[in-house]
Amino acid sequence: MNLARLMMLPVAALVMAAPFASAQSLDFDMYRSKVEPIFLKKRPPHARCVVCHSNSNSAFRLEALPKGVKEYTPEQSRKNFANVVNLVKPGNPETSRLLIHPLTREAGGDLFHNGGRQFASQKDPDWLAIADWVKKGK
Repeated sequence: MNLARLMMLPVAALVMAAPFASAQSLDFDMYRSKVEPIFLKKRPPHARCVVCHSNSNSAFRLEALPKGVKEYTPEQSRKNFANVVNLVKPGNPETSRLLIHPLTREAGGDLFHNGGRQFASQKDPDWLAIADWVKKGK
């Protein structure tokens, strides 16, 4: 192996470990009990997050639920968690894509969300639950 390739190994290891490090600093049990149910919740007049995000190729992907099933298995939750942690900045909910993207523009949301604005403000109880989980990350 030449010297240039050898020098790139530590950089590649850091890049590949970044999502794993984020996942390690966020509480899976809190995610599963407080955050993930929000993705399954009907938020009139919008569709549930899982409806669009289990069939899309967006950055926010959720496992599909079989017809009649109302919650995820632990294995499905682990897969969802592994994806969701890439959309948050532990300790910093205000800059986490998972929280900014579905928020109204007036409340600090970004430009566009196909599923509509799920959260009218940063005081929405579901928004706060997700933000609390992100804040507790290190």
